[in-house]
Amino acid sequence: MLLQIHEPGETPLPHENEKGLAVGIDLGTTNSVVAISREQKVEVVRDARGSGLVPSVVAYPEEGGPLVGEIARRQILDRPEIVVSSIKRLMGRGVAELEKLGAKLPYELGPAAEGGMARLKIGARLLTPVEVSADILRAVKERAELALGRNVDRAVVTVPAYFDDAARTATRDAARVAGLEVLRLVAEPTAAALAYGLDSKSEGLYAVFDLGGGTFDFSLLRLEKGVFQVLATGGDAALGGDDFDHAVAARFLAERGGEISREETKQALVAARLAKECLSTQDSWDGTLMLDSGDSDHALDRAALEALIAPFVERTISICASVLEDAGVEAKELGGIVLVGGSTRVPLVRRRVAEFFGREPLADIDPDEVVAVGAALQAEALTAGSDTLLLDVLPLSLGLETMGGIVEKIVERNTPIPVARAQEFTTYQDGQAAMAIHVVQGEREMVDQCRSLARFVLDGIPPMVAGAARIRVTFSVDADGLLSVAAREGTTGREARVEVKPSYGLSEDEMAAMLRASIENAADDMERRLLTEARVEARRAINALEAALAVDADLLSTEERATIDATVEAVERAMAGGDRHAIQGAAEELEHRTKVFAERRMDRGIRKALAGRNVAEIGG
Repeated sequence: MLLQIHEPGETPLPHENEKGLAVGIDLGTTNSVVAISREQKVEVVRDARGSGLVPSVVAYPEEGGPLVGEIARRQILDRPEIVVSSIKRLMGRGVAELEKLGAKLPYELGPAAEGGMARLKIGARLLTPVEVSADILRAVKERAELALGRNVDRAVVTVPAYFDDAARTATRDAARVAGLEVLRLVAEPTAAALAYGLDSKSEGLYAVFDLGGGTFDFSLLRLEKGVFQVLATGGDAALGGDDFDHAVAARFLAERGGEISREETKQALVAARLAKECLSTQDSWDGTLMLDSGDSDHALDRAALEALIAPFVERTISICASVLEDAGVEAKELGGIVLVGGSTRVPLVRRRVAEFFGREPLADIDPDEVVAVGAALQAEALTAGSDTLLLDVLPLSLGLETMGGIVEKIVERNTPIPVARAQEFTTYQDGQAAMAIHVVQGEREMVDQCRSLARFVLDGIPPMVAGAARIRVTFSVDADGLLSVAAREGTTGREARVEVKPSYGLSEDEMAAMLRASIENAADDMERRLLTEARVEARRAINALEAALAVDADLLSTEERATIDATVEAVERAMAGGDRHAIQGAAEELEHRTKVFAERRMDRGIRKALAGRNVAEIGG
């Protein structure tokens, strides 16, 4: 145990500068985005359809490598048991924490990995959140490499401001497994402020309201002479648009009644998300929920949606009020409120933000892309040696256990980082030759109410009477919010230190094994992924055709049907093989052979829609 001697001092730590090209990555709960900045001009990397979003969804088929993005999201309806989404909410959490989520967790937990890291049962695999996030980051990295025509191995990655040390460490681990060197972990609100160029605007106070799929952050920033500092931050790492989806899905499932499987819950969440997005621009929605146990029709209007999600929206407003109160700031003092995150598109969210702050929020930049834009600007600044001065703050207090299980806070929450603080302690009994150091994180006063981060022992203390020894304990928090702790005995210079790594992070051996496997199998992994994608797309084409034939087969002659059936068999044979080019060729032939059928179905649909209506009705 430790006894306090005097108040801490403070020593800022220097910023790091890295050389070389880098990208900015917003690793989001629902979608991820990668952007590139050249000469302060940012380009969001987009796919062939012009979308900058990579759905943060991964599917793990029995054969081949993981599928990431839109192709994985489409699997939720057909194979929900092999799909993982919203993994960001699980980053840095231990098994006990995940078990508390209960029914809200649409995954089955497997046995914990060595060190206590949680693992999920996905199909026939056991996967940690770090591994799933690494697959998302690897796909985002590949998108950037295709756009640049060269390798990308450095990135600025954003994290919620309220992510604790465990979640930040897990994020860094995921990036390393994906083959990325993290130049810096930047808080999402800070990145949004960079994107809006707030650091070059007039002095004043600004707020960032960041509501994503799985996390909510509210940050208060002070701008002064081109430098901005996060004065205060608050949030909830388990509050976001996913909660809206769960509320809507629960209503749909309650209307159905009966037992619902874990896989059907995932399917219901897809329908709930579509309904929510529709009601962001329309007043009503109706659709069919197609589950393995049967179909059911549902309807929802905007008023009903807002009644379902109002408790979650009010929680965000309550957090905003608490942060302003802690900082001694009134809403009317703010120069503007920046909206970040796709969930800020929901009309109720924007309305409540405007009502609470007494003004319309800033939403000029796409809220889904603004964080990646800021990260890209920071990546360019770091690699060009002109690091923008970012003064993020520590989201949770750090301290030590002292006598009686009391927490002595060494670095308070909302302290600007990077920072180093030291405090002296002494022994509490005569002849004590060693001291146990217990590092904790949290705002509570007792050790058992806070999170345990690390334990280590400083031995070799000269025998003295109680209270005579002087042990200086130093906490160092780097620009990423990652912590190291050192203890030094004054008379002998004896020292012990620990780089704080949560017990459910990856060990260096595990990390090395993953990296080695990734490098050794890179080519094979890519080929398996492309083969799997080809099979998945071919299967979807066949399923869509079978559904169409079940309704409109009468539009085909006997000869035409025979030709199509033969083409389908050819696709099936190709899928059974291992040649992805053959599969793609067979699928293209199927599309060609069914083009006339598709046109006839469209004509029938139009005639059906216009039946019984005159020209005046159509024109009016």
